[in-house]
Amino acid sequence: MILVVDDEPEVCALVKRCLEPGGYSVTAAHTGADMLKEMESGAYDLIVLDLNLQGEDGLTYLRKLRESREVPVIILTARGEPVDRVVGLELGADDYVPKPFEPRELLARVRSVLRRTKTNGKEKPAPPKSLSFDGWTLDLTSRILTSPDGQPVKLTTAQFDILAVMVTHPNRTLSRDEILDLARNRTGTPFDRSIDVHVGHLRKKIADDPRNPKIIKTVHGIGYLFSADVTAG
Repeated sequence: MILVVDDEPEVCALVKRCLEPGGYSVTAAHTGADMLKEMESGAYDLIVLDLNLQGEDGLTYLRKLRESREVPVIILTARGEPVDRVVGLELGADDYVPKPFEPRELLARVRSVLRRTKTNGKEKPAPPKSLSFDGWTLDLTSRILTSPDGQPVKLTTAQFDILAVMVTHPNRTLSRDEILDLARNRTGTPFDRSIDVHVGHLRKKIADDPRNPKIIKTVHGIGYLFSADVTAG
């Protein structure tokens, strides 16, 4: 089931007409408060959320939603400022579609997000504050990497994001696109084009021999595999 949240009934009706032929059941809510009430049922697989809601805006309600739920969210709004898109994605939105929108594109975006995420609105388990591997500790809250001898190791933002994705998905081969998506970085940035360079720097910082890596292994033609055992702190 999909919940569309927009204070304009005609927009809700349009989204409904776009998605129902694709086999989705669509329910409408017109305020952020109504969205949160609907989410108590835990029945929704995805939310299409407008930012221009009456009272508190959609970003405020997205922040509230992310405190307890992992349900995928697509932002649908006429607000075209880049800062709105960036803030929305940083708060946990999975995609961003500007108004006016092309119905087939919205349907394609919904299908794409649902393929990537399978949380079905379940309550979010408490995430670990830190993860350890081979004597190293990565603090996910303070974003600090500590070496086996207790020394902090400086990481760039991109290096931390990549390492955090890998340690939270150990022993799983991840394509470059999956790493970028999980790190919530989008196409068209220098980071997207230089992931291999960042991985090379990471290997050096965690003493993983770049010529014969034991922790971050290259899976040729696919991506990378983080092979160390990981424990939650």
